[in-house]
Amino acid sequence: MHEYSIAYDIFATAKRAAVENEATEVTTVKVDVGEMAMVNPEQVEFLFGVIVEDDPLFAGTRLECWTVKVRTRCECGYEGDEKFVCPQCGGLPHIVEGKEIVVTNIEIEVNES
Repeated sequence: MHEYSIAYDIFATAKRAAVENEATEVTTVKVDVGEMAMVNPEQVEFLFGVIVEDDPLFAGTRLECWTVKVRTRCECGYEGDEKFVCPQCGGLPHIVEGKEIVVTNIEIEVNES
């Protein structure tokens, strides 16, 4: 169940950023999840909620997962979204986008004192 370790890594990244910026609250964490990342975003969101439930800094935090479409490139020059067989040469295209899991934005509240 690698979704738990992914959810924990997202939490740890957000926590580190919040502490470094003296946050009083983390409101939203946004994550890009590639179509080919082999991850269930709903499970990650659920497990993130379980991980943060006892941390007052994360009370009410929303985790928003956005799907990143696959983008491929082949040695023959093809670029597109075909994942398995290049439509121009029949070769195996290289996935250049769509396998990643990236925290893209962390929204926090800070005291203005």
